[in-house]
Amino acid sequence: MLQTIKNAWSVPDLRKKILFTLLIVVVFRIGSVIPVPFLDMAALSQLMVENGVNTSNSVLAYLNTLSGGAFSNATLFAMGVTPYINSSIIMQLLCVAIPPLERMAKEGEAGRKKIATITRYVTVALGLIQGTAYYFYLLRSGVTSYNNGFSLVFSAIVIILCFTAGTALMMWLGEQINDKGIGNGISILLFAGIVARMPYTINMLGQYWNLGMQGSTQFFFFVPLWVIIFLAVIWVITFMQDSERRIPIQYAKRVVGRKMYGGQSSHLPIKVALGGVLPIIFASSILSIPSTIQMFWNPSEGFAKAFFDAFSTTGWLYMTLYFLLIIMFAYFYTTIQYNPIEMANNLKQNNGTIPGIRPGAPTAEFIKRILSRITLIGAMFLALIALLPLIYAAITGMGGMSMGGTSVIILVGVALETCKQMESQMMMRHYKGFLD
Repeated sequence: MLQTIKNAWSVPDLRKKILFTLLIVVVFRIGSVIPVPFLDMAALSQLMVENGVNTSNSVLAYLNTLSGGAFSNATLFAMGVTPYINSSIIMQLLCVAIPPLERMAKEGEAGRKKIATITRYVTVALGLIQGTAYYFYLLRSGVTSYNNGFSLVFSAIVIILCFTAGTALMMWLGEQINDKGIGNGISILLFAGIVARMPYTINMLGQYWNLGMQGSTQFFFFVPLWVIIFLAVIWVITFMQDSERRIPIQYAKRVVGRKMYGGQSSHLPIKVALGGVLPIIFASSILSIPSTIQMFWNPSEGFAKAFFDAFSTTGWLYMTLYFLLIIMFAYFYTTIQYNPIEMANNLKQNNGTIPGIRPGAPTAEFIKRILSRITLIGAMFLALIALLPLIYAAITGMGGMSMGGTSVIILVGVALETCKQMESQMMMRHYKGFLD
């Protein structure tokens, strides 16, 4: 990886793209430390400590980690890229469920631009809803500076609009990376936010180690174990990201004029981690809905309080739903991205066959069966990686370790994907053809 970055830096065009990407990341980090007006920052810090937003035991910690700590400080970029991610997922679902959107998505570049425009509007709407919920959470907690009269209305409008504008600005920054930088813009911003939280994680690790050195046998053994598990998880994620099932393909020979074409053997690669981290992100977003509702209304007793308490990340209900939702969305994402019938028809049109499988419906059924098995393996892998930190925190009591499974998957996945893009662009610039 370091050699790839070094080689890319030596290419002037790629060096400009890397510098532009780093500039956008710097702008993102500046916006992540600028707080919105009309808030009591001392009261806000105390509130976040009490509600465990800076730990991995809170559902709100999901937003805080992805935003690089901006959520806990109520800064301009407090909403992070979560509204854009949710908007993109919602549009993917609607393109499958609503025929006009499905036809629009198949119109080529013009259709994709229309879908992207709708996605932007949905992102702003989700950012507005999420920002409103966060404001009411701050108001109910007594963090806002003005709590009555015209000042209350004015401060509410300013704070909510700041959160919404931050969402729109982050979406624009991500698109600028896509156009003029290197890598996927939203993924790069997610990567930067998670990396920004690593000093906090290392600090918490040091505090637990100090407790172990002071005589706490529990932390004396669990801290080295955490480091070993962390390194093992990185290796497993790297291995699974590059794993694929290769279906052998044999192309028949055909004569066109005086030339013979075909007769070659190839393969159809199917990645094990088909959906990447998207099933985890979507499952986390769904399970964060109760906490978003709780921002508006925080019951102190009765059935409502028991309902919200049941969605604690250390509870069995949350873990069970998390596991099932990840598997469900992994299958759903595979369904909308891969069509076995279309794949079988393309093979048939190009005189390609799978050895031992008849063309047409049998081929589609064979591919469908392979996809189902591969998706199950990938979904189980994602679910175990996502639940491992929650289970470890519940067993060991090390809830302050904010580096969860989702964060590690994003870190490794974005790093590998960005390096692959650098390598592909360098290959295009140094390709030696027959004219060289």
